[in-house]
Amino acid sequence: MTQRPRKLALSHARHLIFGLLGLLAGLSPAHADSWPTHVRATYDVNFNGINIGTFEFESQAERQNYTLAASAHLSILLGAYKWSGHTHSFGLIANQAPKPESFSYDFKANKKTGHTKMGFTGDAVTNIVNVPPAKIKPNIIPVREQHLRDVLDPLSAVMSVTRGPMSNPCDRRVPIFDGKERFDLLLSYKGQTKVEERHPSGQPGTAYVCRVRYVPIAGHKIDSKSKFIASTDAIEITLRPIPSANVFVPYQVTIPTLVGNATVVSKKIEIVSPGKPQIALTH
Repeated sequence: MTQRPRKLALSHARHLIFGLLGLLAGLSPAHADSWPTHVRATYDVNFNGINIGTFEFESQAERQNYTLAASAHLSILLGAYKWSGHTHSFGLIANQAPKPESFSYDFKANKKTGHTKMGFTGDAVTNIVNVPPAKIKPNIIPVREQHLRDVLDPLSAVMSVTRGPMSNPCDRRVPIFDGKERFDLLLSYKGQTKVEERHPSGQPGTAYVCRVRYVPIAGHKIDSKSKFIASTDAIEITLRPIPSANVFVPYQVTIPTLVGNATVVSKKIEIVSPGKPQIALTH
């Protein structure tokens, strides 16, 4: 693969990894009356079967609030091109559902840096800062005021995407705004699969495979990349039920791009729940 396609591949992968954080980042309760107090997860990021980096996620929940953090580090061309990103989200648990209050995202691509910060008031995004500023171009669908209501930031989407009955965590639609783009993630049931563990945890070994459709609404470019991602039905997330902790674990995410497939695969997950033994999953 030449240098330009490899950089293009990394660009696609990093965009989708943080655009789909609600899917690949973490855990949320299968039943709303129980929230893990602490979760730490590590994932390998691969592109066309080659490891290009890592993705880490951590969450803490205390009574009526939650704090989420995630980071990714990607590298190609023997380290000649590197990219890293860090996200944080804070919010309240209201009516047993996430209610974000603040979100931040910082990135570094070689010598280039930038960040996004958002503030929420009620059920709407009321403050957005992008550095460098988001460019206004004719081929970008503008974000309107109505697009900022009743949305979740990518990390808070974690708290809703994997909620559902243990019999089927798929079949849902999640509205997300990441500071620049407004999109929905539409999940549907595809099937079941077996998962492998390096050290048996005693948890069920069957996981649910959900098909994911990316539905762009505003803030995206009208180009071949957007059309490809919006039209493909090959995006998948595999969710493994962990009944003893009352959660689902994102086991693997597969994301097609114009130049190959990116996968995010679970490596190690630690779960701490009130009054229960710690759970360690190693894949």
